[in-house]
Amino acid sequence: MAEISKQYEPKDVQSKWFQIWEERGYFDADPDPDKPPHTIMIPLPNVTGALHMGHALNGTLQDLLTRWKRMQGYSALWMPGTDHAGIATQAVVERRMLEQEGLTRHDIGREALVNRIWKWKDSYEKRILNQLKQLGASCDWRRTRFTLDEVCSAAVRKTFLKLFRDGLIFRGKRLVNWDAYLQTAVADDEVYPEEIAGHFWTFHYPVVDDHGNPTGENLSFSTTRPETMLGDTAMCVHPSDERYTHLVGRKVLIPLNGRLIPIIADALLADKDLGTGCVKVTPAHDPNDYACGLRNQLEMINILNPDGTLNEVCGQFAGLDRYAARKEVVAEMEKLGYFEAVEERSIPLKHSDRSKTPIEPYLSDQWFVKMDTLAQSAMDAVEDQRVRFYPSRYSKTYMDWLGEKRDWCISRQLWWGHRIPIWYCETCTEEELKQAFAGREDINYTHDDENSCWLICAETDLPADALGPDHELRQDEDVLDTWFSSALWPHATLGWPNTEQNPPLNGEVQESTTGKNEVLDYFYPGNVLVTSRDIITLWVARMVLTGLYNMGDIPFSHVCIHPKILDGFGRTMSKSKGNGVDPMDLIDKYGTDAVRFTLASLAGETQDVKLPVGYEDPETGEVIPQEQFHTEAKPVDGEKPRVKFPKSKRELQYTSPNFEPDEGEPVARMVSERFEYGRNFCNKFWNATRFAMLNLEGYTPGKIDVKTLPLEDRWILSRLSQTAAEVTTCLERYQFDMATRTVRDFTWNEFCDWYLEMIKPRLRSEDQKAEAQRVLVAVLDSLLRLLSPFVPFVTEELWQKLGELAPERGIPEPMPAEEAVMIAVWPKLPKEWIDTEFEGRFERLRDSVIAVRNVRAVYGIPPGTPLTLRMRASDAIANDMNSVSGQFENLAKTVLEAAGAEVTRPEGSASFTIGEIDGYIPLGGVVDLKAELERQEKEASKLKGFISGHEKKLSNEKFVSNAPDDVVNNVRETLANLQSQLQSVEEVIAQLKKML
Repeated sequence: MAEISKQYEPKDVQSKWFQIWEERGYFDADPDPDKPPHTIMIPLPNVTGALHMGHALNGTLQDLLTRWKRMQGYSALWMPGTDHAGIATQAVVERRMLEQEGLTRHDIGREALVNRIWKWKDSYEKRILNQLKQLGASCDWRRTRFTLDEVCSAAVRKTFLKLFRDGLIFRGKRLVNWDAYLQTAVADDEVYPEEIAGHFWTFHYPVVDDHGNPTGENLSFSTTRPETMLGDTAMCVHPSDERYTHLVGRKVLIPLNGRLIPIIADALLADKDLGTGCVKVTPAHDPNDYACGLRNQLEMINILNPDGTLNEVCGQFAGLDRYAARKEVVAEMEKLGYFEAVEERSIPLKHSDRSKTPIEPYLSDQWFVKMDTLAQSAMDAVEDQRVRFYPSRYSKTYMDWLGEKRDWCISRQLWWGHRIPIWYCETCTEEELKQAFAGREDINYTHDDENSCWLICAETDLPADALGPDHELRQDEDVLDTWFSSALWPHATLGWPNTEQNPPLNGEVQESTTGKNEVLDYFYPGNVLVTSRDIITLWVARMVLTGLYNMGDIPFSHVCIHPKILDGFGRTMSKSKGNGVDPMDLIDKYGTDAVRFTLASLAGETQDVKLPVGYEDPETGEVIPQEQFHTEAKPVDGEKPRVKFPKSKRELQYTSPNFEPDEGEPVARMVSERFEYGRNFCNKFWNATRFAMLNLEGYTPGKIDVKTLPLEDRWILSRLSQTAAEVTTCLERYQFDMATRTVRDFTWNEFCDWYLEMIKPRLRSEDQKAEAQRVLVAVLDSLLRLLSPFVPFVTEELWQKLGELAPERGIPEPMPAEEAVMIAVWPKLPKEWIDTEFEGRFERLRDSVIAVRNVRAVYGIPPGTPLTLRMRASDAIANDMNSVSGQFENLAKTVLEAAGAEVTRPEGSASFTIGEIDGYIPLGGVVDLKAELERQEKEASKLKGFISGHEKKLSNEKFVSNAPDDVVNNVRETLANLQSQLQSVEEVIAQLKKML
């Protein structure tokens, strides 16, 4: 007999089975002509990051799908990897370098900084990949890619060259979002608005005549950024604003620098009903002004240096930080007499998602991808349903963003990343280029007339003297936007552009037997992308357009968008808010299976999920709820924040994204009651399976004729077949919450609570045991298969135990079981097992047993007290009930004394009605009817008192109008519950009175 412990211990099971699965190659996915492919590309975690709840949910769903498809017979590839995360990674390393050594990147130089970041990457990449493994991720770890590795780099270079050759990449001066802290451009999608306390200043400029002399008229305007007056190149009014029409075409003087600027009319910029109706125009530092400047051919004057200080065009203010300059400019305008008023205001200001500092609109030279035709191709793919979103509403986000067809700024002023493969040469001729690069398909060049130089694009690095000693090639200093390499992930990871050789495994070259990249041909295009809505524009759309551009085909057919997990206060989780929840704490507390099962149950289609958490004292088990201030607390003077436990009086450091607890300190880890859902399920299933296995002594495999099985067997097989079909359908539709609920309800409510109880007598009977064991083992086999993608560790452990007891099993013919459940065949059970008639008969029995149990509860009859039951029903139903009469004794300690159409109600009996059945349970000698009537009448009186109090509260208009909505709603709900209880008690009283 296989030993199975009384309790499920997740930690022991998790480490053991993951290692075995990986060693046996169960996660490996290779081209197989006998299997269909299934491909999922992991949304790349940042190499500097740690696993957060978004990763945990996302990883759970991808792994669930991959395990399910693997069991369905697919060669299922889940491609793992990490993103170099240019801005985020460089920012972290630079910040640490400054804090610990007082050095900036300019102090140590490009090469030294990049080397430091590679060391950082090698250390931290292992952490997040190991955390994914702790989650049970069955990726093909041999294929792990990194967006800066040789395989991905080759794809980046090839794509850039292809776009450059096709005229889809260009360099131009445009207004961009500038992060002055990191000194780089950031994308529109990488900024967020935040309200800050600011000011709204009003000034005026004097109108001047043709000779620059004041006319006595002024134009008043308001601004939140007075320093930008130094870059004003026009004043703008509405063309129909009669107050100013006579001034259009005239000029005003900027008192700060003496510059004369025109007064223009532009209906798109000026609003005559807003403020003074007159606005200053700073095309180089405001997106609306920039558009106005293009429409009106205005000069564009940049007033900023890359670090946010004012540049040389700002005269006396040059060198000042923009915020210091703001104060000086206001003071100067006031001193000169051009200040009018100031008011405090809350101002919406864009912030960089990476540095969390305010963004400056900034005119600079950048590299762009032309998006018109590329975007249209990606839009067409969704319109003709080659790419489908689940839920479908998210296609609107995708279509709206691509529909703008804004050119994509792909350059970043960083040192960590894919350096832009462009070399400049100002001194060479076209003939010299032709001679040097003749026959080179990996090089393309064009002349930049505006800057009088040649732009040379190459797939591989060019030496400075590639054109000979007379010419020096200089590579562009910028790197590519991280999303440029991420956009190529679905085909770059499979080895593109190398179409003749398979991509490496574990870093080792893989030869192709066919002279083709079989991996790319087999696994591309993929099947589904599972991701959050946050990166539909940043990543999903770009993968589709680059896949179509490079491969001529979509990268995946389906895009599954899962909900976001919010903190207990309804806020998006983020490192900057300090409100992230560490999944490793939850796995440590509840086990991986419990965390996965709970997360899958939360993955519905309609809304995001709040996750309240608490902190647990590791010594006492005391838990306190997380408050918002816990998420905001940061170390002060080296002292790390602590949480206070009122019962034990202990103060402990706690898990937080804001700091690492001190080594050796006891740490209050995060816990959440929501994950009791998954843990309770795993424990329930473990205990039920343990009971089943303890009753398999003497098991022998054998044939089973389903048609001759008793009611409970026919019912459980019918429900099992139906459940397997429903779970399959739910997973096909990415309805993870419904799939989880379906398999849980069957396991908990039907298999554990009813079926196991019903077969106990047969398992004890020598005559009936063999057949009961065979059906039980077959049901358990299918159930382990169904649950395996959701809770892989507990099911594998139980599968192995079952294999020791029943290595051959199944219906109708026993078959040898697979060596592991994760590679077992997904259950596709016979439809013929589904029998609605048997299900109806069973439900009638179950409802009757529940009714008897309810009578016990209502009248306070102990479970061990024997009862008798009489049933009035048609002969057909009566015969059916008589055939399962033993189950009343088994499940309700009740003897079915009589059943038939002629049965009458005995005196002094409790009754119930279920459909066409009237049931009677004589209470004489079991219950003191008079005492019970008294007890019930007292209960009714007590309930009426409570009801009266709640009704008075709700009739008080002052209470209803002044109390918080949730308080009023709670009172209403409580009243409804009390009224329902009273109705039940009054029904019992009426029954008792009939008995007396």
